[in-house]
Amino acid sequence: MRLYSESQVRSAVTPDEVIQAIRSAFARGFATLRMPVRTTLELDGALLLVMPCYDQGLNAAGVKLVSVSAKAGVHATYELLDPATGISIARMEADYLTDLRTAATSAVATDLLARKDAQTLGVFGCGRQAVAHLSVLRSVRKFKRFLVCGSASSDIKRFCAKMKTEHLLDIEPADAQTVAKESDVICTCTTACEPLFDGRRLHPGTHLNLVGAFRPETREVDDATVKRARVVVDTYDGAMEEAGDLLIPIRNGSVERSHIAADLHEITSGKKPGRTNPDQITLFKSVGCALEDLVTAQLVADSS
Repeated sequence: MRLYSESQVRSAVTPDEVIQAIRSAFARGFATLRMPVRTTLELDGALLLVMPCYDQGLNAAGVKLVSVSAKAGVHATYELLDPATGISIARMEADYLTDLRTAATSAVATDLLARKDAQTLGVFGCGRQAVAHLSVLRSVRKFKRFLVCGSASSDIKRFCAKMKTEHLLDIEPADAQTVAKESDVICTCTTACEPLFDGRRLHPGTHLNLVGAFRPETREVDDATVKRARVVVDTYDGAMEEAGDLLIPIRNGSVERSHIAADLHEITSGKKPGRTNPDQITLFKSVGCALEDLVTAQLVADSS
């Protein structure tokens, strides 16, 4: 069995390769895929997420284990399996793999849904996913301005300095309403349980990627944001089980289930349109899909 450290995973693949692989995987669809909705197990102070996937067409199988806790944050390990025996053939430290595949999926959605002339990227959060989204989304749009909103000014200062040093990006700290009002593309990468901003502030043509909330009772945007947007999800099953951003307004009657316009397969394959007019607000809700992990892990293994 091959072992991959975080640094080996990081050096094995590029963001552009992962974006293309994930886009192709969703475009192929789910006909050859076995991918149950992930299992969530509450531990003593932590959550354990189990995410298996088998793609017969790709002849690949694997499972990701993710731990989420206030003490240790989010950490993941990936086991790539031999589909014929179920035996592990590669084990990967998967923190960066998770960050990269999430941002790459947001990049696919952004490329299909955001306006071509989008210039300002706004990010909520200053953790690993914020770093990944600021880095990876530049592959699909030529952003000229970058805004970030965090929970503490000290965190923001460190974050902006890190992005300047490591990624040569000049990031502007901003409050929540400024990010909502002035961004062409918004990424919410937080652990928030309640809406981050007033959805009435969004200007026509904005695209949003919501990646932080992954439980039915938590959300990062309000009812107004969802009601104003053309909504696309990674998968219908995952969204209807875990996406509080959508489940809460459905439960309170603000929108109907039919308000979800498409999943990522339908958009990438051309079965349904993405953005239908320049002033439309578009929203991509991701709760994390095991197919994204499998495709990325297979890329890593194939690179060696």
